[in-house]
Amino acid sequence: MTSEELHEQMIAAMKAKDKTRLSIIRQVIGEVKNIEVNERRDATETDVDNMIKRLIKQTNETLEMSIKAANNQERTDTLTEQVKILESLLPEQVTGDALIALIEQTIAELGATSKKDMGRVMGALTKATGGNFDKPMAAKEVGARLI
Repeated sequence: MTSEELHEQMIAAMKAKDKTRLSIIRQVIGEVKNIEVNERRDATETDVDNMIKRLIKQTNETLEMSIKAANNQERTDTLTEQVKILESLLPEQVTGDALIALIEQTIAELGATSKKDMGRVMGALTKATGGNFDKPMAAKEVGARLI
């Protein structure tokens, strides 16, 4: 997702009067501005995606603690909604048959035959998809195909 797309999402959230979505998008835009100011460069699409993934991880950790505490259901519901909104901002992950086809193609291209090649295959998958794939499923499938 680019900075321009984030601004369009923010405007749409304002028009829809969706306060939760607007709050999350503003948080993401603030993080993008931090990247641009601190590193004195424009944030790339990869920067934005990585930052959103980091926010998802942080929100999930907070959500897990809230679930364990089990004393504020409203906060737990809000955090769950925030995670869903953040996930919707990321590009769709490669899963299922598309992922299996990509794994087979990558193994063939690299000529991978043994478990020693698993790191190269996973690295190539990450590069090909920009890290947007189901990593546990991919690791299982790659491991099953390499001897």
